Amino acid sequence: MQQEEKYIYMTTTPVPRLVGELAVPTIISMLVTSFYNMADTFFVGRINTQSTAAVGVVFSVMAVIQALGFFFGHGSGNYISRKLGAKEFEEAAMMASNGFFLAFLCGLAVMAGGILFLEPLALALGSTPTILPYTEAYLRVILMGAPFMTSSLVLNNQLRFQGSAAYAMVGIVTGAVINIILDPILIFGFGMGVAGAATATVFSQFCSFLLLLFQSRKGGNVQIRFGNFRPNFHYIKEICRGGFPSLCRQGLASIAGILLNHGARVYGDAVIAGMSIVSRVTMFASSALIGFGQGFQPVCGFNYGAKLYHRVREGFAFCVKYATIFLVGVAVIGAVFAPQVIALFRKDDMEVIEVGALALRMQCIAFPLTGWIVMSNMMLQSIGKALKASILAAARQGVFFIPLILILPRLFGLSGIQMCQTVSDIFSFALAVPLCLSVLKEMKGQEGNGQA
Repeated sequence: MQQEEKYIYMTTTPVPRLVGELAVPTIISMLVTSFYNMADTFFVGRINTQSTAAVGVVFSVMAVIQALGFFFGHGSGNYISRKLGAKEFEEAAMMASNGFFLAFLCGLAVMAGGILFLEPLALALGSTPTILPYTEAYLRVILMGAPFMTSSLVLNNQLRFQGSAAYAMVGIVTGAVINIILDPILIFGFGMGVAGAATATVFSQFCSFLLLLFQSRKGGNVQIRFGNFRPNFHYIKEICRGGFPSLCRQGLASIAGILLNHGARVYGDAVIAGMSIVSRVTMFASSALIGFGQGFQPVCGFNYGAKLYHRVREGFAFCVKYATIFLVGVAVIGAVFAPQVIALFRKDDMEVIEVGALALRMQCIAFPLTGWIVMSNMMLQSIGKALKASILAAARQGVFFIPLILILPRLFGLSGIQMCQTVSDIFSFALAVPLCLSVLKEMKGQEGNGQA
């Protein structure tokens, strides 16, 4: 499909069908990616509680790496989709190369800095003395894959925003399958322990990187060319405009994770392990929601760029409706079977199961509200409403969560740690409703003024 044909497809196909066609590959990609993150936790959980906790501790660093990838990927991808919608194809190609190479360079910087200060970093992340050796072994390897992780996420998002979600899915799913296969082989077969899980992750990310780079040259997608790498204020500003909400969301998630680990370690390794498992489980449950929203983003960007505002509003309403129905079902299942879900990862430690089950049940209370929060954030980001998108992105894991994780444990002890995300989600929903409604009203007014 060439760029002109893609423009017609993105701006004339009925919105529910279009969102569905683009969402299926992204949902699969997100589910598989989340599944192999859970696979790490599952196989590492067969070693000991300290290894399980170490994976949870290092997750904050992986969140930073992902934050950089999403920052450059969403920043460049949002711009690309709007420019393709406006038929400015050469400008879209320039941004694609700048986003990719800037992400790779940032990944190199993270790798060098992290390895140089490995032990202080591991302690700062919330490691206890008993967890520290496992954290260092896992973290050292993960950092070596940072350049490929960041640039893979850029390629994945750029493909999505061009309406080529199926191409992105192939790269992500292939890497995930490789990771799942390698995990037990390296952890147990080669006796590498927790370092084997990290090696499987990094190697699979490298394979995804190569495949996504190849996929970006197919199907009429804008191609990555080093000759187009000309970083200047204009491109960096646009990347910041479109990517800062993602940086807020993922970066603050990392800070929140560190504070959560520090709060949990007061109560021992089992609490860190239990909360780590809950994080992975809820991430898996959220991955389908995020994948659905990512199917909406290129529809949003293309049609907003083409001034077809009624299609943006229609897509948002469609996504919120079906996301909420799905999340209610997931919340009920999660609440009923919480102990069994946690036991899948650490069945021999009852303290881990008890801590994790209560935390999971609490999170299920507010889980249906996240449909509106996520879809609002994705729409605001895709149409270039950077300030509102950044405020909302910062809310769930930053503006609300960080003060709450410092206050609630002082008031309620361990229960304060377990309820923190639920309270944060309720506050975030209360913020998301007026922020999003004001933009929907603005677009409706533009339609009435004949700008659609």
